[in-house]
Amino acid sequence: APICTAGAEENEPERTPLSMVIFGSMEAGPTKSFLSVGMKRALGGSLTGSGFRLFVKAGGSQEETRRRKPHGVTYKSETQALLGYEWRVGSSFLALYAGSDVESEQRVEAFGPSFIATRYGARVQADLWIVPTPGMIVQANAYLSTVNGRLWARVAPGWQVPAGFHVGPEFEAYRERDYRKLRLGLHLTGLRFLGLEWRLSGGLQST
Repeated sequence: APICTAGAEENEPERTPLSMVIFGSMEAGPTKSFLSVGMKRALGGSLTGSGFRLFVKAGGSQEETRRRKPHGVTYKSETQALLGYEWRVGSSFLALYAGSDVESEQRVEAFGPSFIATRYGARVQADLWIVPTPGMIVQANAYLSTVNGRLWARVAPGWQVPAGFHVGPEFEAYRERDYRKLRLGLHLTGLRFLGLEWRLSGGLQST
């Protein structure tokens, strides 16, 4: 039996450790919607070990320009290109990044000329994923950008359920020059569907 088992293991192809992941997100609210896609790539190694990382992300949003009628519509697009280092210990990791942040904005008014602007800035970002005990995770993310003085943070602990994914509370806060958002909700992290891993979250939001 040991010989047969060893032979089977030798014939099984070894999986190459991942060096890149692709991700996307969608946020929908009563006054704003946002879509983004990005990638994280290990430089000179794989994502299973500590090392340098390249982080690239692009997104776009549509939102109301004003709270009172006529609301008007504002379209924004943004891109970030960041370099950083990720420390990994088992399934836990901490990553710190710094790089460029670019935003283009177009306001479409019901009456009067449209407004178009492009802003350039710098961004620092931190991502934390901890597995303190078996069956529990803690996610924490934050960034600071010089574009409109943006500041964002999210904290979300989670506990594993028999179905395999994690469930827990989520707190998110965002601030920029003329906009504030606070959200308290519930997240489901680690859902597997169509060969992808998903995170769903929802809750009460104040803007």
